[in-house]
Amino acid sequence: MSAFSSADPRTAARGAWLFDRIVETGSVVMTQLGQTRAEEVAAHRYLSSPYVSFEGIVEALSERTRQACAGLRVVVAQDTTEINFKGRSAARRGLGPAGDGTSPGFFLHPVVAIDAQEEALLGLVGAQIWTRAAEKVSDRHRRAPQDKESARWLEGSRTAAGALEQAAQVIMVNDQEGDVWDHLAHCPGKVDLAIRARHDRSLANGTTLFEAFAGQPALVVTPVKVSPRGPGDKGRLAKVELRAGRVTIKRPSTAPRTDPETLTFGLVEAVEPDPPPGVEPLRWRILTTLPVESADEAQDVVRIYRLRWRIEEVFRTLKRDGLALEETQMQDKKRLFHLAALATGAAVRIIQLVDARDGSSRPMSDVLDQSLQSAVAILVQLREGATARQKNPYAQGSLDWLSWVVARYGGWNCYYKPPGPKTMARGWQRFAATLAGLLLVHSPQLS
Repeated sequence: MSAFSSADPRTAARGAWLFDRIVETGSVVMTQLGQTRAEEVAAHRYLSSPYVSFEGIVEALSERTRQACAGLRVVVAQDTTEINFKGRSAARRGLGPAGDGTSPGFFLHPVVAIDAQEEALLGLVGAQIWTRAAEKVSDRHRRAPQDKESARWLEGSRTAAGALEQAAQVIMVNDQEGDVWDHLAHCPGKVDLAIRARHDRSLANGTTLFEAFAGQPALVVTPVKVSPRGPGDKGRLAKVELRAGRVTIKRPSTAPRTDPETLTFGLVEAVEPDPPPGVEPLRWRILTTLPVESADEAQDVVRIYRLRWRIEEVFRTLKRDGLALEETQMQDKKRLFHLAALATGAAVRIIQLVDARDGSSRPMSDVLDQSLQSAVAILVQLREGATARQKNPYAQGSLDWLSWVVARYGGWNCYYKPPGPKTMARGWQRFAATLAGLLLVHSPQLS
């Protein structure tokens, strides 16, 4: 099977081309993806092919991530975003209601890997894509766990466990939506959890989760970086009190009787006692399978959980601040799902290049085959200038070395502010085209 899990090599090659075009153009608008009418038709054919599935696309995109995670302590973040076509619903086919219950749309639940030490985005691990049924479903309390939308959280953890077997450790981080009993009770044993609690669950000692540390002194007072909420927001540092310990939660009455009666977790509570005026105080209660016996361990849990913001970056790059998936003219459900899978992988790659602009210990193989290093070296030499500021300062074969030359092809002049996502997307287009031409002419000498 080839790169995009197709039985037809030509179809697989077209999928790889289309993925690169999304990265290059920073768009999912078909008229921009295809530079000619023939290329536009080729893109439509790929998205409509019976040999293509969004699951196959995601699996192909995750292969490089599996390799990048080998031997590392890896944080895995998963979350759900909605693609809503409100005001752009004409002729959409096969889509049920989005979150507002009326506009057509679908839901995307990606799973991404992050280096726990470097905090760099390593790649896409998996993704679920679905649309809701138009008719009303039965009461969720009467449905089996696997028949609920909330099953996506457990499925994401199972995907990570299977895909990242070579990682030294896998830690799944979720926001409050991931606080689902079925997920807590059945998460694969090889996956650690750090989930922000949503429910004030009953504890075995007769109290509740949110009362667990009432009256307990703080282990430590420490700054926590609060992630930006959107464009123009630089985030902030919150001064928080940390408390930590072990808690035993009771099985809820709605859970199957075959589930364990109790589950024991570490609990880390981060509370901001004196927030700035007009700012909602930070209050995180994190259920975890990681150690929480000391102040250092509690601080590490908070740092690990904070890395969840990387998936929010993926969503911003995927949507209005980047690829604008919700603006696509694509109408058919199948094509939309295929395009969404490709666009999610493209959003991750753009962020990886931006990540590396200020220095990275990651190899360029995270986004480009290491066998192309000698060809890339030629392009680096062509883009270097006469001054020290215009020389590539990074180690050959590293991701930051590659990111530098991509930014140069995007128009960055080595001065002023660092290159952003738009520069990287534009640079990848020109870099990839130049690299392809170089390989066509010199491939025997570069092999």
